[in-house]
Amino acid sequence: MRFLRRSLFALVVAGLTLAIATILTRRAGDPSLYPPRPEDTGITVHVTAYSYHSGLVLPLPELKEVAERLALGEVIAIADRFRAYAFVEIGWGDEGFYRLVPTVAELTAREALRALLRPNNPSVLHVVGFARAPVSEFSGIEVALITLSGKGFDRLVSRLAESIAAEDGRPIELGTGLYGPSLFYRARGAFNIFNVCNHWVAGLLNAAGLPTLPVLDTLPAGLLLDLSWVVKPPPA
Repeated sequence: MRFLRRSLFALVVAGLTLAIATILTRRAGDPSLYPPRPEDTGITVHVTAYSYHSGLVLPLPELKEVAERLALGEVIAIADRFRAYAFVEIGWGDEGFYRLVPTVAELTAREALRALLRPNNPSVLHVVGFARAPVSEFSGIEVALITLSGKGFDRLVSRLAESIAAEDGRPIELGTGLYGPSLFYRARGAFNIFNVCNHWVAGLLNAAGLPTLPVLDTLPAGLLLDLSWVVKPPPA
């Protein structure tokens, strides 16, 4: 009985600690950016959620238009590289983890602990081109649709540009990606337990005006749950 009481107490303390951390680390949204107003046609993006990873699917014509208008050279170069496609899926993550562990079956405890606990892990971007709407391309993968305002999409693309490492003004290609027509690029930012791929996706959406909960967003399922509370239907 004493063990049961102690276990219950420990669970309550852990739950309260998690709840407090979730509230204290909350990132406020920007009501001037999200949700889009009725007069704003809006731009739809997609969040793709895998077992332990998430990505962001962007419409390529709109991505390139914003990049050219804002003179974001690295984004323009990537958009041009994938110009044959209607959409690109972009993910960010630890270089070793992302490039060497493409599936959960290949994940080892040692590799997971290295990526999560070792400081200053180098990061990469993974970019994939898709010809059709993402929902039809991602069979068996959970996909969340979010309609952003035009200004919110501008902010998202600007934040994306900050993640792209460049050399002589060009993004640094690192070779073929994991699936489909894809490439890895050198990225900015260090991967660790407090800054994982799902936090990166949430950060871009936060830049677009959505409120986010980083503690909840650590895993794809939590990110989708977070989005389910804040995503609004597109303007009628």
